[in-house]
Amino acid sequence: MKAWIGLMSGTSMDGIDAILVSFERQQIRVHATHTIDYPDDIRQRLSNLSQNRGTPDDFGELDHTTGSLFALAASSVIEKSGFPATSIAAIGSHGQTLRHQPDGSTPFSIQVGDPTLIAERTGITTVADFRRRDLAAGGQGAPLVPAFHKAFFSAVGEDRCILNLGGIANITHLPANDGAPVTGFDTGPANALMDAWCLDQTGRAYDKDGAWADEGIVDQSLLGDMLSEAYFSRQPPKSTGTERFNLEWLKVLLNRHPDLPGADVQRTLLELTAVTVAQQIPPAKGMTVFVCGGGAKNKVLMRELQRTCSPLRIASTAELGLDPQWVEPTAFAWLASQTLSGKSGNLPEVTGASGERILGAVYYA
Repeated sequence: MKAWIGLMSGTSMDGIDAILVSFERQQIRVHATHTIDYPDDIRQRLSNLSQNRGTPDDFGELDHTTGSLFALAASSVIEKSGFPATSIAAIGSHGQTLRHQPDGSTPFSIQVGDPTLIAERTGITTVADFRRRDLAAGGQGAPLVPAFHKAFFSAVGEDRCILNLGGIANITHLPANDGAPVTGFDTGPANALMDAWCLDQTGRAYDKDGAWADEGIVDQSLLGDMLSEAYFSRQPPKSTGTERFNLEWLKVLLNRHPDLPGADVQRTLLELTAVTVAQQIPPAKGMTVFVCGGGAKNKVLMRELQRTCSPLRIASTAELGLDPQWVEPTAFAWLASQTLSGKSGNLPEVTGASGERILGAVYYA
């Protein structure tokens, strides 16, 4: 039996999720999981650099530091699993995205988390840098996880939507008709803005269970200004990140809405996510929306999604056999297996690439 490790840190920049899995007859078997939280100073430096506040030295140092943390996450999940390192085929590491600019004449996507350190310190072949080949082929380089969703979550005769609520929200529509194309794209902000505002106003890294947002009310005027952002009306393929949706973006809007209580702003940000997801989910009668990502733990967000997406049913990917926290790291374990098998990892109908491509660079043990 081949085992694979997936490493993921998303746009929330809160830490690294590591999973050790095997894939048997299109079934996922989870053997161990582990999470490493970023120290506060590292998270702040990553956030600064993502907003172009930093130097080339900062980039180099953070590439090394996060690479060391990714290696530690991989070693820790191996230790918890009891598997010998020699039984692990490869590690798939997404890295930590700093900037994602897929549009314009010079598209790029930058991740840190030096994969050579991961391979060197674990002694395991590591696959990383998944986005750039898709970008080179004219794609967005994201989202890449829909190919995994298609492989493991599709069901003939049943329309399904996988909604990932990370720092940015993205959806994958898995049509009931097996021959119909899968669609997917980033809908806009999920946790990124709520986390940034919560930290700025309360000193807490996130709003646990959405409790603070639940104290506030939606400010319809502010919500209207937010919804005027051109990204929401763009047609896919499209992807975005914190270079567009960040605290500065929010504060510019708040200049037109002075003296709003902090909880009202938080509640309005939560409503923004719920509304923009609902507006962009393809209409499909009887479809279930399966939620994954950190936002699945936000009880208020889940409640409001059920309202805005009605009559669609909102459920957890746990119903499909995979805990919401572990969908994305599992996807990058699978993408590593695709790469080493010489198989494509992108869906051109999702990213807009000119064709299927084998993704990632391989750093051999």
